[in-house]
Amino acid sequence: MMWLIRFVLFALILFLIYRTIKFILNPKRKLELAHEQKRFYFLDDQNNVRKNFLLTYKGALFEGEKYLGTTDKKFDVVSIFIWPHSVNALKGFVREDFRFLEEIIQVDYPNASIDWKSPVKEFVQDNSEPETPYE
Repeated sequence: MMWLIRFVLFALILFLIYRTIKFILNPKRKLELAHEQKRFYFLDDQNNVRKNFLLTYKGALFEGEKYLGTTDKKFDVVSIFIWPHSVNALKGFVREDFRFLEEIIQVDYPNASIDWKSPVKEFVQDNSEPETPYE
């Protein structure tokens, strides 16, 4: 009977170690931690086109939807739509931040055209200089 208790206790310890390692290496947890620390993190399953990607940058969380299409030689992701989860988190963002995100995404999806959803779309497309009222 004593060996059975030892075996169950040993199995329980192994299970707890396994769960702890699995928790530490969880990509979703890494995304949440990077979001809280306002760092960059890109969470994507490139082998699954149906699964949206998530990325965080400067405390803002973005989601991207991938669309499969054809290129000259193969089927590939040809279109990506990106939107922020919270528009309020975009405070302080400049156009260069969005260009940086586009460049990072283009590394993994070179054949994709990237489109932003409102209100980022209007901000990125507006190339006019702000007017100075006293000129």
